[in-house]
Amino acid sequence: MVAGLAAALLAPGPAAASFLSGEALDTAANVLAWVVLVVVPAVAITLFWIVHVMPEKIAHKNHHPQRKAIQTLCLLSLVFGGLLWPLAWLWAYTKPVGYKLAYGTEMHEDYFLELAERWRNGNLPDVELRQLKAELDVVERRGALTPALRTLRDELATAGKPPTEAAPAAAAQTRDA
Repeated sequence: MVAGLAAALLAPGPAAASFLSGEALDTAANVLAWVVLVVVPAVAITLFWIVHVMPEKIAHKNHHPQRKAIQTLCLLSLVFGGLLWPLAWLWAYTKPVGYKLAYGTEMHEDYFLELAERWRNGNLPDVELRQLKAELDVVERRGALTPALRTLRDELATAGKPPTEAAPAAAAQTRDA
């Protein structure tokens, strides 16, 4: 009895290459072919693009002063098949020491403009305001102030309070008089 059971278990059975057969197999093959021909390349190209634009996004988030150059390197990396991408990635994460020596700051102009917007809204603490003024003074001494930053520096020098807070105070003084 045991020998008969063992022979039945070891006897070869019919082999099936797929769990599908007939029309179902053809339909599954057609769907798989379309997925491989259309969806996979679209996803691959999108992921390739997202990965190669990442250094630009990081430079923008960190207010890197050479963000436009990093953006250009990212675009060149797309053209050259990703060979320049590691350089863009490293550049986006480096501190621009030489830039700070030359211009007095390691931040992009947008950093100062964002702080100014916070100051105008009354959301900038006094410590950060003093730091902003000091950084703008250093950049001024280096002779690297852009017209927008020069206007901001003059605005900060002439105004003690942000414009949104100064207007209600002026209105209250006018009312009291």
